[in-house]
Amino acid sequence: MEKAIIYQIFTRLFGNTNTTRKHNGTLMDNGCGKLNAFTPAVLRRIKELGVTHVWYTGVIRHATTTDYTRYGIPRQHPAVVKGNAGSPYAITDYYDIDPDLATNVDKRMNEFESLVKRTHKAGLKMIIDFVPNHVARQYKSTAKPKGIADFGENDNTGMQFSPQNNFYYCPEQSFAADIDLYHGEELPYEEFPAKATGNDCFGNRPGRNDWYETVKLNYGVDYCDAGGVSTHFSPTPDTWKKMLDILLFWAGKGVDAFRCDMAEMVPSAFWQWVTTEVRKKHHNVKFIGEVYNPGRYREYINAGFDYLYDKVGMYDSLRDVVCGHRSATDITRQWQTNDDIADHMLYFLENHDEQRIASDFFAGDARKGIPALMTSALMRTNPFMLYAGQEYGERGMDEEGFSGRDGRTTIFDYWSVDSLIHGYSSRRQLTKEEKSIEATYKKVLNIATNEKAVTGGKFFDLMYVNPTSADFNADRQYVFLRSNEDDLMIVLANFSDESSDCKVNIPQHAFNYLNLKKGIMEGTDLLNGEKITITLSDTDPLNLSVEAWSGRVIKISK
Repeated sequence: MEKAIIYQIFTRLFGNTNTTRKHNGTLMDNGCGKLNAFTPAVLRRIKELGVTHVWYTGVIRHATTTDYTRYGIPRQHPAVVKGNAGSPYAITDYYDIDPDLATNVDKRMNEFESLVKRTHKAGLKMIIDFVPNHVARQYKSTAKPKGIADFGENDNTGMQFSPQNNFYYCPEQSFAADIDLYHGEELPYEEFPAKATGNDCFGNRPGRNDWYETVKLNYGVDYCDAGGVSTHFSPTPDTWKKMLDILLFWAGKGVDAFRCDMAEMVPSAFWQWVTTEVRKKHHNVKFIGEVYNPGRYREYINAGFDYLYDKVGMYDSLRDVVCGHRSATDITRQWQTNDDIADHMLYFLENHDEQRIASDFFAGDARKGIPALMTSALMRTNPFMLYAGQEYGERGMDEEGFSGRDGRTTIFDYWSVDSLIHGYSSRRQLTKEEKSIEATYKKVLNIATNEKAVTGGKFFDLMYVNPTSADFNADRQYVFLRSNEDDLMIVLANFSDESSDCKVNIPQHAFNYLNLKKGIMEGTDLLNGEKITITLSDTDPLNLSVEAWSGRVIKISK
């Protein structure tokens, strides 16, 4: 049984060794990573980290201020592009590869197809984004297959809503967002009639904090019906059919899974239909949904999603435990909340939307994230995701341009990242701290993917028999067991800034549930190789020492 470890890569940044880093710099100033940077050696290093899947973020062509008209690519008005490089979630052509990523722009699809082959040859599976809720304001496909109409091409623009329109309109109204519509150009950006904006802003005047660079797609939901929201799913809306064609196009190129952006902003009825249709031709394709409302998790899993972000739950809890705002006992409450769908929850500590662990806005030190890594990667059989640079303690404290100094790595600007340069392009520059963090991530993630007690074993939370005492700090320590037929693993994560000598109780229930034997056992700490003698008993606690911001992973053969 495979436990998925997903490595998210913001493709534009990975492999860019240009360290100019000019604020608001252009492509010529600051450079850009390329698909060809993912050489067999680079992919092998990613694989050796313990990764099973690579999520290449931002490979589909999206809005940018860089002019590619000489390649037949329409130019975007800078007023409706966020940052010089642009957001990867403002798609301008669902059937094309972003030209920034190509060594030879005319051969950009060939370069992508070669990357698919290299990724698979390295023993990794490929994930790309599917952005179903919205497109760039100036969406125009120049690469779509023959016989496929463009989005909006056949819309009745005089109607605010029609089930067969691809967009929502503001009839007789021009686009008049609260932004500079010139943005240095001689002529302003013009759109008539104005289309609704991606974050469900159905007027013609989105604010500067709205997703003003995007247009909302119409899946047959009338959000402005006089009687409230109404749905019109029969006959099948045109947008559904267009999206199915897009998914089949990319699945046909060997894409193994789709990370579906803002999935809950698209009706679950569509997902039920489209996942079924895709799997008729590509049986093993996976769907990963960005869903933030826990009350709708089961709805979207039942609609065909394999995995959903566990952001409002496990991520928020672990972040607060790391920062000392919650007790480690809250981790138990979080997994219990979703225990019936545990295998479908995707755990993570970083992604492109969230602040870096090592940033001043989160923990300030990558080492403080190690106990959260151990917990989220080893606790269950569900997937774990990390963000490129996380394994080197990337701080995300640059002020790149459109992105300010906010603890996140920019998705809008041309930039490069020291931790990725050190880790993949010039390893002689790795600092002692970067090497240490990488070594720990490599150990933990390889335990997650290689140890059968983790990939398919049972889980037993020990917190209920280990309340806070002089011998165990339940606010700062979390302890659990993983077990299969052959092995037992004891995992102790210490979220404290102090080392501790802990006494861990194991109840009789654990012996029964996990089929454990009592007595003296020989074990090995998989993190440091230490041999340790353990007495398993339901009356006498285990004595375990643990370093600050660290943990123990003790494996015992049954």
